[in-house]
Amino acid sequence: MAPILVSMEIGKDGIAIIRICNPPVNALTFSGDTSFLPDASVELVIDTIENGKKPSVAAIQGFALGGGLELAMGCSARIATSRAELGLPELKLGLIPGCGGTQRLPRLVGTSKAIEMLMSSKIITSEEGKEFGIIDDVVSSHEDLLTVSRLWALDIAEGRKPRTHTLQRTDKIKPIHESSAILEVQRQQVLKTPRSMPHYKVCLDVIEEGIVSGGYAGVLKEDKVFRELVLSKSAKALLHAYFAERATSKVPGITDCKIKHRKIEKVAVIGGGLMGSGIATALILSSIQVILKEINFDYLLKSLKSIEVNLHSLVKRGELLEKKMKKAFSLLKGVVDYEEFTNVDMVIEAVNEEVLLKQSIFEEIEKICPPHCIFASNTSTIDLNVIGARTKSQDRIVGTHLFSPAHVMPLLEIVQTENTSKLVILDVLKFAKIIQKIPIVVKNCTGFAVNRTFFPYMQGAEILANLGVDVFRVDRVITEFGMRIGPFQLFDLSGYSIFLASVKEFAAAFPDRTFQCPLVQLMMANGRTGKKNGRGYYLYKKGKIPEPDLSVLKIVEESRRLASIMPGGEPISVMDQEIVEMLFFPVVNEACRVIEEGVVLRASDLDVASIHGMKFPSERGGIMYWADSIGAEYIYARLKYWSKAYGNFFQPSQFLQEKATKGIPLLEL
Repeated sequence: MAPILVSMEIGKDGIAIIRICNPPVNALTFSGDTSFLPDASVELVIDTIENGKKPSVAAIQGFALGGGLELAMGCSARIATSRAELGLPELKLGLIPGCGGTQRLPRLVGTSKAIEMLMSSKIITSEEGKEFGIIDDVVSSHEDLLTVSRLWALDIAEGRKPRTHTLQRTDKIKPIHESSAILEVQRQQVLKTPRSMPHYKVCLDVIEEGIVSGGYAGVLKEDKVFRELVLSKSAKALLHAYFAERATSKVPGITDCKIKHRKIEKVAVIGGGLMGSGIATALILSSIQVILKEINFDYLLKSLKSIEVNLHSLVKRGELLEKKMKKAFSLLKGVVDYEEFTNVDMVIEAVNEEVLLKQSIFEEIEKICPPHCIFASNTSTIDLNVIGARTKSQDRIVGTHLFSPAHVMPLLEIVQTENTSKLVILDVLKFAKIIQKIPIVVKNCTGFAVNRTFFPYMQGAEILANLGVDVFRVDRVITEFGMRIGPFQLFDLSGYSIFLASVKEFAAAFPDRTFQCPLVQLMMANGRTGKKNGRGYYLYKKGKIPEPDLSVLKIVEESRRLASIMPGGEPISVMDQEIVEMLFFPVVNEACRVIEEGVVLRASDLDVASIHGMKFPSERGGIMYWADSIGAEYIYARLKYWSKAYGNFFQPSQFLQEKATKGIPLLEL
């Protein structure tokens, strides 16, 4: 028997309570299929609710996002519980609101605020909603919500309060010439934004239609555009990424068990370099008390200054209030010893990728920290069993691999060994939610899931350079594909020494498919360290866009001579598409090995990891979704061809071969 999605009960006061219950996100459609609700915008929201014979009041508890908020904005009034969340996040899913949101939001909050909320997919609280004009009243409890909503309905029905028709309001809409100017400024901003997708500009056009031609005309245009977008490839890809992201916090055998997580309220961070200071920043911004340890006072002062700079940059960008910044900084304490570690709930080690150093730290903290304390490492490549080899607390050791800058990048790779307790994993999953990170739980191995999967991307770039392909052309092609920066600029930003340390680890673990060449060593021998000293493949000057340094081509030529892999000693000729494929197909290939070995719980976790950890273009759905759009058979054939031409680095995995042979999608396990 199908579940009852909508129910209605009529009280003694004559007020009908209509409840919508469609888990997990209370969508207005069956199974997310918009074809089941063909005319929601006009028939439901306008004709039935907004212009119906009887007034309606939306009672909001918890969330009113997307269609839920659009439905509420069509009502005569909106009452919400405290801290309820409101927003129209459709643009980040490749769509625009489809039930009148582009028209009613400007009429409730004004053109500028509506544009801000729509363009950023910003979620606001009910308190903010009342301040802006979306919410009419905020109550403290569920019981109060129904009571107050009933009273509002009666007051409207009996004329004590006005019945408003939001679509007909114009009091918050600026004159046409002013509104058009505001929209034009935003259009120019959209055009300047890297990788901005067309639906952002289209959304602005739809808003303008309603301002110029009236709300009803705007709704009709919105409906037409929405139907076109919902069928687009980018929208389907973004929806896949959205649901893949929601799935990552569900870990069979852990989140579905009756285990109660523990609170993590005080965390020690060891190492205040780029990663450590970023981690500390992320924690204090989430109201977690932090003890930051460095080896001496000079390093400690530099670390504290870095954190202060991180906070000030957020204030400058309007992402953090001055008051919140001061409160966050007050949660931070710097130390140069372990005395303050006696009552911490968690330690995150974020020192250099040196095995002996990490081992000595874990050995030391085991002696000082309380028995419940979680021992976490931010290592990006080193086996956790090696790091914790000298300890007796194997069940408390976990990887918490964040990505730089840690206070900005949203991914948290949670690495479990065969000994890590379920409780520790559950604790860190809850911790991820507190610090507003997207978690993926992975098994312990060299490079874990993200760096192992994407290491071939950097290796592929080196191979192309040594095969005679221009390094700046490679970066241009890859940014046109949708990556924020190309691999050679990424070399500059991430640091050459970090890359060489990774090569060492991967060469030891996977010697058959690790490509080694002298290019990075030659760059360093030439006095280049990338952005760190302003000289890498690009020249870096404060306040200016990085510029290609053509003098680096001589170094590349020397690397080609020493590597000697160009067929017949001549540069290869490749199309732009081949550059993309030669960089990303090896990534797909390694992802197949990661999936086959059970390093990730589900193939779609790698889509989430690629988008949020490596900035793979979200409009392509993630690395595995993109691969399936091409087909395993084609990817396998190209890799097989390149392996014969250029070596074992391109050798297809057994998993990929099987999928290609059987014609099975890579996402299907």
